Amino acid sequence: MKKWGRRTFARSVIAAAAVVAAGALAALSGLGQLANAAEPKQGGTLTWIVTPEPSSILPLTTTAGGNTELGPKIVEGLLTYDFNLNPKPLLATSWSISKDGLQYRFNLRRGVKWHDGKDFTSADVAFSILTLKTVHPRGRATFANVTEVQTPDPLTAIIVLSKPSPTLLTALAGAESPIVPKHLYDKTDILNSKYNSAPVGTGPFIFKEFVKGSHIVLERNPNYWDKPKPYLDKIIVRFIPDALARAAALESGSADLAGQAIPLSDVTRFSKLPKINVDTTNWAYIGLQQQLYFNLDTPVLQKLEVRRAISQAIDVNALNKVVWYGYGKVSASVIGTLNSKYHNPDIKYFPYNPKEAEAALDAAGLKRGADGIRFRLRLLYNPFQERRAADFVRQSLSRIGIDANIENYDFGTYVTKAYTERAFDLTLEALANVFDPTVGVQRVFWSKNFKVGLPFSNAPHYVNPEADRLLEAASVEVDETRRRQLFLDFQKVVHDDIPSIEFGANPSITIAAKKVKNYAPTAEGLRGSFAELYFD
Repeated sequence: MKKWGRRTFARSVIAAAAVVAAGALAALSGLGQLANAAEPKQGGTLTWIVTPEPSSILPLTTTAGGNTELGPKIVEGLLTYDFNLNPKPLLATSWSISKDGLQYRFNLRRGVKWHDGKDFTSADVAFSILTLKTVHPRGRATFANVTEVQTPDPLTAIIVLSKPSPTLLTALAGAESPIVPKHLYDKTDILNSKYNSAPVGTGPFIFKEFVKGSHIVLERNPNYWDKPKPYLDKIIVRFIPDALARAAALESGSADLAGQAIPLSDVTRFSKLPKINVDTTNWAYIGLQQQLYFNLDTPVLQKLEVRRAISQAIDVNALNKVVWYGYGKVSASVIGTLNSKYHNPDIKYFPYNPKEAEAALDAAGLKRGADGIRFRLRLLYNPFQERRAADFVRQSLSRIGIDANIENYDFGTYVTKAYTERAFDLTLEALANVFDPTVGVQRVFWSKNFKVGLPFSNAPHYVNPEADRLLEAASVEVDETRRRQLFLDFQKVVHDDIPSIEFGANPSITIAAKKVKNYAPTAEGLRGSFAELYFD
């Protein structure tokens, strides 16, 4: 066994992995994460609106927002994180890192039970990490250098790497790297497992019911290891497709909590309601980012001059004002301004200039026809994006003679169309930067992460050996100065290739009844466990 140098190397790894979220925290309303001075009260049923409705619950094979919010109430990660992204114990009570950075040793919590009564052990950790490496869109990069997970005893798991991983210690939250029961998943079809929608976990709440199109019911785990938590008796998750109906439910008090649920036009009015808090925290672990991706398998979009013309026809600053009501924070680079440690401020939008865009399309031989149309494109959008954003893009492109036909799908169908059938030319996505570019950004622009059927991966089918080299080097670089430079160079390469038009950080709006306390005491925000949530 190698000699363990816990503190020194751990500090360097944490520093390399942490997202500097000062900009986001400046907007903090201080409502969800600060513990109330009063003693938490037991009991009550939380009615929580989650939108859009996910096709499953666990964030094991997908990084869909609904899954990453729902899953951690039932399953847990090895660690959780404070607002500076420092790791805190969860299923792991302590950890150490070898001096060469190639072995991470986790001491696991005693006495933890799966909801079906089986013991939680290191075998579950090993199985989960190796499964995430294969089936999780971001886990393919996070755990790319994992060679094995040793289990010398039931309460010790050792992750062995072929190369250092400066992001690994920050990637172990339940929303990102859920630990699942080996005895229920082993030697099964994991992608289609029934337990993805009816999960068995170790977390504070037990799954009871999932009625598609309606609701999910979770009940208090009476045998939770962290007693007296959880404080709630039950969580009812409601799916309400219409934004006005969601707003009405929150305003009337028939729903207690929701993220990204109300029309942005209602934010000012809601902030004046006496029984409601409006929280604008952009959670450090999530790092919101939205964008438009080009399908680089579409022949007309393989031409760089066409992609540049399209980018010059879309005024992102105007989109922020019109679609996001000015609540967003635009970023021309794939690593947004919220991730300021690695953001390249030299990356600027191509100048908004529809006339220049038209001239470029003419020069490319794509002249307007008798009907005024140059060519037609299929425009999809992830329901996590505003439909109004799709309308904005469509109108922008129509001005330069491109007919972008909007195709509207529910979330599950959208994922199939975009990532399995690849039946799109442009798609508006909501792929967050999360806590580190190796995890949140690499999945999109790393050529080795293009896999038909893998959601939220390399949607453009972008391939550039230099981008791959820079991403792979940054993923193992523990020297912070060198790592930052690799990411700065990477952003320039991608910007010049134009596989996407980045919009930046979309507004983060959480609506909570004032009686709801401690709904987000960690950097995971609503993607935490709700174990500490209680009613005042």
